[in-house]
Amino acid sequence: MYLIVIAWTYVTLMMAVAEATSPQGTVLGALVTFALYGMLPMSILIYILGTPSRKRKIKAREAAEQAAYDAEQAALQQQAPGLASVAPDAGSETPTAAEGSAVAPVRKEP
Repeated sequence: MYLIVIAWTYVTLMMAVAEATSPQGTVLGALVTFALYGMLPMSILIYILGTPSRKRKIKAREAAEQAAYDAEQAALQQQAPGLASVAPDAGSETPTAAEGSAVAPVRKEP
């Protein structure tokens, strides 16, 4: 990936130099050429090609956080073995429903 970036930067740099040294060219035109033909497309390319590594880093960080949480929960279980768990609904019990409905059903009038 970096070889492509280096090569394209060289090409656009040469385009900018040609623009600046041309009799009809200007230094401002050379800067615009380098920015729009060089830096903008390369920044987009680097962002797109860097997506898999960013996703790997995010997944690794989440896995590390999960492992730390699991280790903390295991330590809590060792400290207080009589408790089922600190997490809510750890006993896999179904939540109780209300006995009666507080809102009456609505029907269309005949």
